[in-house]
Amino acid sequence: MHFHKMNGAGNDFLILNDLEGRLPAEALPHIARQLCERRLSIGADGLMVVTRPTGAGDYRMLFFNADGSMGEMCGNGARCICRYGYEMGLAGEVQRVETTAGLVTGRRIDRRNYRIRLNDPSVLRLDAPVDCMGERQPGAYVELGSPGLPHAVIPMPGLRDIPDDALRPRGRALRSHPAYPKGANVNFYEILEPDRVLVRTFERGVEDFTYACGTGVGSTCAVLTLQGLVSGRNVRMITRGGELRVTVEHDGAQVRDLWLTGPTNMVCSGEITDEDLIL
Repeated sequence: MHFHKMNGAGNDFLILNDLEGRLPAEALPHIARQLCERRLSIGADGLMVVTRPTGAGDYRMLFFNADGSMGEMCGNGARCICRYGYEMGLAGEVQRVETTAGLVTGRRIDRRNYRIRLNDPSVLRLDAPVDCMGERQPGAYVELGSPGLPHAVIPMPGLRDIPDDALRPRGRALRSHPAYPKGANVNFYEILEPDRVLVRTFERGVEDFTYACGTGVGSTCAVLTLQGLVSGRNVRMITRGGELRVTVEHDGAQVRDLWLTGPTNMVCSGEITDEDLIL
């Protein structure tokens, strides 16, 4: 099997081209678990499999988390797959990517930077506090697309000075909180200055903090925009892997368009020779 490895703001992915339909669908979770295991295989936050479109898209993206669970969508992954699609000749300057959560549209800005329109929020609760670790935790809740990709948006004053080890127990508790029936990606944020927001995401399926989460920063920016805390225009979202920009178009409390812009990196490509991968 030939593979490509890419990352978007440090969120890294493996890409397999299955346009010819040679990979059995039932084997994809196992392939994701094996290949995404760091040290034992190539290692990545997730696996993206490119397949034939079933509707209006140029191609379809199947996304699997590192634990083999299927994800509805991935924002940084979608930016990477848009570059892959353009460079592999699957799409032009504008890319239409079918995902489990719905159609995602991407646009090439230059060789490395891509802008995508994230799925519309299907659920958006601006005031959704939960009881966590013996206290009332303020926050909001968003699902992008349908079926929705779940995100908890949690204010965390002093986030820049809190080590991962100190924050990880709260991330784990919220990720599996009964208030979120599907589990949730947990986005802790701190507003550093006007239109500049620090975000750290504990990702479902990775079960730890990642360098960046595209749908996470998009969901966070949508909440903060509707709450009047940021402008919603090219807001700088700071992640451990780098800076992403988010623009939120809305009519009152209704989000119309949610745009994510950021860098991609084509890390490597080659043949998979993992002798522990049994299909």
